[in-house]
Amino acid sequence: GDLQGAIEDYTKAIEINPYHIDAFLNRGVSKNNLEDYKGAIEDYTKVIEIDPYYANAYFNRGISREELGEFEGALKDYSKAISLNSKNHIYFGRRAYLKSNLKDYEGAIEDYKCAINIESKFEDAYINLANLKILLDDYKDSIRYCTKLIKLSPNSTDGYITRGLSKYEIKDYKGAIQDYTKAIDINPENYSPFYFRGLAKYQSTNFEGAIKDF
Repeated sequence: GDLQGAIEDYTKAIEINPYHIDAFLNRGVSKNNLEDYKGAIEDYTKVIEIDPYYANAYFNRGISREELGEFEGALKDYSKAISLNSKNHIYFGRRAYLKSNLKDYEGAIEDYKCAINIESKFEDAYINLANLKILLDDYKDSIRYCTKLIKLSPNSTDGYITRGLSKYEIKDYKGAIQDYTKAIDINPENYSPFYFRGLAKYQSTNFEGAIKDF
């Protein structure tokens, strides 16, 4: 849409009513989408000045702060949003993602678990948990989260590939090959499961099969 036009409309609404919370919030979203993160932060801060209990204003400000590399400020904003509304799985998921990028893997895992407790069909949380568990060498737990994801989304190539990686690490090469094959059946255009399946076949001394996959 015409974001610049929307910003002008919200600005007019604010001129008429300087306490128009929705106009500030939506103008902030439009600015954020135009990558004017500082401008977005100013608008979200204005919303918070008018209503300090508006969880979404803190959450949105956190996103803009994260874009600017202000990670500590973003974490504080996500935490404040969660303290005001602890039933929003997206809030936990976003904070988990940031914690993960900051290498606070245990903190990220806790947040993803909270997100799943709120919304059991939150697919991104399962695959991210599986990947975090691989980073911590906890392959059995990684397999468990992948299996839950596959139950929710039977065509999840990510679920099969990641589960295959974990099975490979615990030397279940047969299981890994099955998972990679399933990922290939779902999306034959994706080259990575061919490569990983080749590695698993090689470890199973099926050299001819490995060469075909490579």
